Amino acid sequence: MIMFRDDPPTQPGPLAPAPRAPGAPDPGLRVPGRGLPILPEAASRDLCTDCGVSRSSMADACGKACQFIHPRYDALETQVHGRARDAARTDELHFGVHRAMHRARLAPAADGAQWTGITSALGAELLSRGLVDAVIATTHAPDDRWRPVPALVTEAHAMAAVRGMKMGYAPLVALVEQAVALGYRRLAFIGVACQVHALRALESRFGLEALYVIGTPCSDNTTTERFHQFLALLVDRPDEVTYLEFLANMTVELRFRDGHVEHRPFLTLPISRLPRDFFPLTCRSCFDYTNALADITVGYMGGSGDQWLIERTARGSELLALLTDRLVTTPLEDRGDRRGPVQGFVKQLERSNGGLPLRRTPRALRPLVNWMMARFGPKGLEFARTRVEMKLTEGILNLRHERPSRLRRMVPDFAWQLAAPYGLRPTVGELPPAPRADVAPPGSTTPLERIA
Repeated sequence: MIMFRDDPPTQPGPLAPAPRAPGAPDPGLRVPGRGLPILPEAASRDLCTDCGVSRSSMADACGKACQFIHPRYDALETQVHGRARDAARTDELHFGVHRAMHRARLAPAADGAQWTGITSALGAELLSRGLVDAVIATTHAPDDRWRPVPALVTEAHAMAAVRGMKMGYAPLVALVEQAVALGYRRLAFIGVACQVHALRALESRFGLEALYVIGTPCSDNTTTERFHQFLALLVDRPDEVTYLEFLANMTVELRFRDGHVEHRPFLTLPISRLPRDFFPLTCRSCFDYTNALADITVGYMGGSGDQWLIERTARGSELLALLTDRLVTTPLEDRGDRRGPVQGFVKQLERSNGGLPLRRTPRALRPLVNWMMARFGPKGLEFARTRVEMKLTEGILNLRHERPSRLRRMVPDFAWQLAAPYGLRPTVGELPPAPRADVAPPGSTTPLERIA
């Protein structure tokens, strides 16, 4: 995490790897083509994030497992949590089913981590305590630190290789099948929502003895190539950038190889110079920013500068307990009002007719506007609610503009409920079919009734 950049890196301990010859592969981390079979090409499908299902022997299950083809939010939430999210419970519409939420940081911060290293530390603890045989996560390509590569990690020290941000797509779900073929039946999986959705849909088919799902929020992903274009517009020496993060104080932090650190206000970013399709429609029409099917979600939007943990299941509580003596927790912040920022965002999206929502702010006003946003805007959990509502309304408007026939299938009921205060209500043709009277449970309501 940023506030710990001057802390000393974690010192080598009993989990440190044995010395290896320079350039030798780490036996504790395998990737396709280096310790694992090379994956076949992904199937060509509309609205695909290459989660890995189409690269496995279960390619015919894409239609039932994909978040963008056949999303099953309520059914999968019931499978994982025993029930779907409940509007009567505080924050469940926004953040999904959960037991508790925490603001925390790992102390000391892990060297090379995007924030403080909680996600990779969870994987390392599971391996070192023998609770899992392997962790499926994403590492960096050897020739491009920003390009994600799916990895199978079997030694705790190798979790260090999965730290840090990547931009692009990694077919993680395909490695579950490969792990099982190697005899690993107790797994941890660290992934984003579209990967976790497919994993949960197919979970019963893998025959696992144990599965720990550590979810990370994902927003506005793009291809690695497009991300390099963004860096080239952002800085004069894009090849020297080693770290980039969007912070809750409305700035972007950049770190360079020579140790130089910059903070750029959001409003100075070259968003208006990006092509309209810079962010693919999949990411602009995702309705699970908070990764609600995970056992625990590790993010930052509600953390006010720290990390934000959403403890969802008994297994998520078990995961959190692994780091009890290494976590520093502080009370969650919750102040401000999201309604104005979200309403303004919706109006910009409606004017843009799809594509990117941000207009160019006059240069002279950018510092003042950015200062006002950081000073008076939503904070903590209210900031997280703001971001969730922006993502949900963005998804509805983008689908209306680019894939209107998909609205009935892709937009979950909770998204319509949260979008209603901003004037976004479904037409009859945009609602999923109402439950049949002869099979609907007593007291059930239609989507329109719940939104009203």
